[in-house]
Amino acid sequence: MMHSNGRPSGAAPAAAGQGAGADGAPARKRPRPGERRVQILQTLAGMLEVPRGEKVTTAALAAKLSVSEAALYRHFASKAQMFEGLIGFIEQTVFGLINQITTQEEHGLRQAHAVVRMLLSFAEKNPGMTRVLTGEALVGEHDRLQERINQVVDRIEASLRQCLKVAITQGAFPPDADVPVRAALIMATVQGHWHRYAKSGFRKLPSENADAQLRVLLG
Repeated sequence: MMHSNGRPSGAAPAAAGQGAGADGAPARKRPRPGERRVQILQTLAGMLEVPRGEKVTTAALAAKLSVSEAALYRHFASKAQMFEGLIGFIEQTVFGLINQITTQEEHGLRQAHAVVRMLLSFAEKNPGMTRVLTGEALVGEHDRLQERINQVVDRIEASLRQCLKVAITQGAFPPDADVPVRAALIMATVQGHWHRYAKSGFRKLPSENADAQLRVLLG
């Protein structure tokens, strides 16, 4: 199944305990409920990892899975719904990690550092997801997908603002520090790394010089 780093992990395991057919041959293995949906999303994410790959079509996705397009639509009403599944996974993973960071680390400045490193690491480990985060993979798809990614980015920026507010209460910044401007600058830097990674064919790693840049951004 899909791991927390979001990368495809191959075909989902077949259901256990399959019986034999009437002729004694092993019965065809059927995915357990929900497994095929996971397989489809894993395969879609994997296809997005091809640098400068062509636009993913349902026909190509079905061929990759060795099923018919009709089989895809038994699990997802549309390709947009498949992308929504990937965005949902990004949201669940990223905000779960942000919550983990802010729960375990009390110092606001270190929270912000850790959140930025996590965002860059997530992209580096998940090239296909990075193309979703930047909106590159969503070009020509339903407008609501880009709107949803914009909402994800806004929520991340809001989390960074909260980290910086904590840092102000702890004396890391002056009381009159402009938190929204600083958080927006940090988020723009993260997005810049995502875009550069995708546009370079995944060669220019997001983590490159990240610590030095964080020292400039956060002190």
